[in-house]
Amino acid sequence: MKLIRRISLFIMISGMMLGVGGYTALKAEQFFYPNRYRTGETARSAAEEKPAEEPAEQVIEAAAESIPVVNADTTYLVEEVDLTDGTIRETEESVPVRYIGLDREGLVDELAAYDENPPLTELERGFETIELTAFSKDRVVVCKYYKAAEEAEPGYYLMVADHFIVVYREDKRTLYMNTDILLEDLDDELQAQIMQGKYMASEEEVYHFLESYSS
Repeated sequence: MKLIRRISLFIMISGMMLGVGGYTALKAEQFFYPNRYRTGETARSAAEEKPAEEPAEQVIEAAAESIPVVNADTTYLVEEVDLTDGTIRETEESVPVRYIGLDREGLVDELAAYDENPPLTELERGFETIELTAFSKDRVVVCKYYKAAEEAEPGYYLMVADHFIVVYREDKRTLYMNTDILLEDLDDELQAQIMQGKYMASEEEVYHFLESYSS
């Protein structure tokens, strides 16, 4: 019985000494290596204190739309408008080399320069102005306006044939009208003018003269 008590006491003393030694060793390790035990705690604290990162805003860049320009494959239509009778003629032509690569604004500027200094051949046709009426990379429509110069009315000449006043056309060779007006019935100044060929600018002027001097 005494033996058992001694053994139990020994075990208890040994356990107590083992516990004290382990505790002492742990404290010593914490003293000499403090960062080993703080790392985990610090990381947890930082994780708790750090606010959740907001998702980065996604930036979507819209692709810039390409600006249409005239190219060699662009359909180039020219509308010619006759301002005199209102007729329109449309033709498809090759794109002028100087227009290739131009955007709408550039083409408008080019047409403005053309409008200010049209070719002589255009002026002879009665060119008035030019404008851009449709524009895309596939189709360009340009409108030209023309107004033919009004032909001047041919003139006439009063002349004398067999003592009577006759009317010739502007060429003085083509007879236009015979009259019953005698040259001698006119005043001397008018007779002198008619004998040299008195010019009448219009048919209306001819008839006005005839009405004035007819018997």
